[in-house]
Amino acid sequence: MTPRRRFWHVAGAGTVFQAGSAAVDSATVMSALVFQLTGSALAVGAVPAILRFGWLLPQIFVGYLAGKGGSSMPYYVIGAFGRTGAMALLCLLLWLGGISGWQPGVIGALTLGLWAVYAGLSGIVGVPYNDIVARSVPSGQRSRLLSIRFLGGGLLALIVAILADQMIARFAFPLSYAAITGVAAVLMLISSLLFVMMGEPSAPPARRAAGRFGDYLKEGRVTFRDDPAFRRFVQAQWCGGAVLMAAPFYILAADRLGLTLEDVALLLGVQTLGALVLNPLWGWWGDRRGKKSLMRAIALARILPPLVILALIWLSPPPGISKLLLFLTFFGLGALANGLTIAVIGLLMEISPDDRRPAYSGYFNALTAPAFLLPLAGGALAGLVGLWLVFLLAALAATAQVFLLGRIGRR
Repeated sequence: MTPRRRFWHVAGAGTVFQAGSAAVDSATVMSALVFQLTGSALAVGAVPAILRFGWLLPQIFVGYLAGKGGSSMPYYVIGAFGRTGAMALLCLLLWLGGISGWQPGVIGALTLGLWAVYAGLSGIVGVPYNDIVARSVPSGQRSRLLSIRFLGGGLLALIVAILADQMIARFAFPLSYAAITGVAAVLMLISSLLFVMMGEPSAPPARRAAGRFGDYLKEGRVTFRDDPAFRRFVQAQWCGGAVLMAAPFYILAADRLGLTLEDVALLLGVQTLGALVLNPLWGWWGDRRGKKSLMRAIALARILPPLVILALIWLSPPPGISKLLLFLTFFGLGALANGLTIAVIGLLMEISPDDRRPAYSGYFNALTAPAFLLPLAGGALAGLVGLWLVFLLAALAATAQVFLLGRIGRR
């Protein structure tokens, strides 16, 4: 297959998956689903925690195994088709639960279980996807590839948001969410097929075979201790995980401030629109001013959404102003999510030595994974104290992240 065809296979697969994952967005669709099933803030906090932790943790093991085996595509196949199957099972669960009259709490518990399976299988995809894409697309075309993926995926996600809104309006709960997850499963299947069809490029020159897994982990500990830029970036990302503590609770705050959980598809559309509009800015900023500059700007901007929610909670402005600010907040959340992805991936690549880049990625993901369990703590705090404390801590964490990012590069 020619490089040009590989480029478009990767772009097409990424675009379709972007739309599929938007249909089950953890901060809107899945948080609304789990809250309606369980009524538990802790369960809502578990939604993004499970997704992010499940994505990050397997990558250190897959990186080690793929390095020993010399081929990445088998691991991609396991992860990609596995997560598609998990999403199809979630669709079936919601449909059977809805038509059979199962207790909402039972459906909620099973939903979180399948969500955990989906998250873990998604994590298997990370390392082989990056490896195969790096060998399929030249370095000078990768930023354009990412931009096309976000643009095309965002446009397709807007269509998905419209469909989701219609499904919520026409079908009873939870059958409406069964239809939404069914759409997600179909899109993920198409994405997986597009990627696998291009095949795996020829392997790079043989490297030294990986040693024992214990030695691999010891090397990661030494890297964290001896590389200050890497260590500070990990610490900054721990703060980033704390910022995400508030992510699933924006939808609950919106419900209490004038919008309803039935408006989740509308909020998803606003969030997707934000990702589309500012995507070109992040691409330009990262290429022209550097990934560190982009990362700091994103971290600084992430202070604003939780502060807006705090102002709405404490000041209780008129309903019209509240709704406008909520829409602007979700617009900003979508815009910042894309910029954060571009900045984190780019900055990690910049601080990683060329000959140890896969290992650095594995170490980074494993070391930062625990921080993304913090939404569980956010759920506990929201239930015991109130939503305001979760958003206050998120704003403080974003401030700390700005400070730590400013120290990257200093010896």
